[in-house]
Amino acid sequence: MSYIVTPNVLLPVNTIDKEKWAVIACDQFTSEPEYWDQVKSLVDNVPSTFHIILPEAYLNEDSRHKIEKVNYNMNLYMKNHLFKEHKGFILVDRQTPYVKRRLGLVIAIDLEAYEYEEGKTGKIKATEKTVPERIPPRVKIRENAPIELPHILVLMDDLDKDIITNLYKKRSKFKKVYDFSLNMDGGHLKGYEIKNTEPIIEEIENMTNELNLIVGDGNHSLASAKVCWENLKKELTDEEQKNHPARYALVELISLYDDGLTFEPIHRILFNSDINLIKTLQQKLSGNGRLETYYNNEVIEISVPENPFIAISEIQDILDEYISRNKYIEIDFVHGLNSLKKIVKNHKDSVGITMPALKREMLLPYIRKNGVLPRKSFSLGEAVEKRYYMESKKILK
Repeated sequence: MSYIVTPNVLLPVNTIDKEKWAVIACDQFTSEPEYWDQVKSLVDNVPSTFHIILPEAYLNEDSRHKIEKVNYNMNLYMKNHLFKEHKGFILVDRQTPYVKRRLGLVIAIDLEAYEYEEGKTGKIKATEKTVPERIPPRVKIRENAPIELPHILVLMDDLDKDIITNLYKKRSKFKKVYDFSLNMDGGHLKGYEIKNTEPIIEEIENMTNELNLIVGDGNHSLASAKVCWENLKKELTDEEQKNHPARYALVELISLYDDGLTFEPIHRILFNSDINLIKTLQQKLSGNGRLETYYNNEVIEISVPENPFIAISEIQDILDEYISRNKYIEIDFVHGLNSLKKIVKNHKDSVGITMPALKREMLLPYIRKNGVLPRKSFSLGEAVEKRYYMESKKILK
């Protein structure tokens, strides 16, 4: 059985304002609630994916009520026929403030072929270690949701095939289903409907390596989808499991070698902390690499291993151990150096730690040999380049 399937993609009907419909992934700007407050003002009460997601910046508030509201709005949108169904893949052309073009392909993957737990093998693997406590809030949203909205990006090792680039060269043969500017300086988005999907599926599944697909963004969201499916399938017969919509997750597939795909570091910020944390890092780390840390108005350099994979792992281990001994310290993961500096400036007792960038050519060999990276090891682009919610799919019968 194929681990890639052709989904029934739901897109907003033509009368909906796409610029207000599409908003950025819910796990961005978590320490900058003012970003999401601005989005809320922008979309107001018009149909928008903002009303059917839960930004993580708001997770500490009354999540139960917010989750109920999200599920209510999903059902309301379905009842009012705000979606049009498209059977096929969607070829995505994304322009960002930093790159002219990033190409992707919206497909559905079989969650039976995906694994995020260490030691388990699958056709599709997580790249980073998942944090168990981050999964339950997502499960609570999904378990009663009629639809899913993906911000998951899956990377494909197609160096010799250029599968998505070749599709883009033939884009004039495909129907354009959207073309609009994204809000909040996110760039521009175009989408093309591809109905003849079987040759594409066959080409992807005929790639040589055992592991060709890895999750680049949205590890925890896909892990939550897997948890929900494992819970649901216990109540289904073998026959019912085969074609149940919750078994398949909508993702955007991107070539690991796409010119518009950049690998950026994800920095750390620790609240309720002080200079002693930086001193601890200086004492326990060494190497020929250099990273900057921020505390109040100070910029303090630390030495780290030159290999970014080793540096990230050692830094995260030290931070985890430090947090375990200091229960009032909270950690957040920040995309973009400017955001890191801004948050440190606005929070008196906080320490910002820059992280090294990974090299794409080292990523898949590392995953194949060593398994997952530490959590939040890299970002595909800057925060504003993250996936905007556009497509969706039914996950209830």
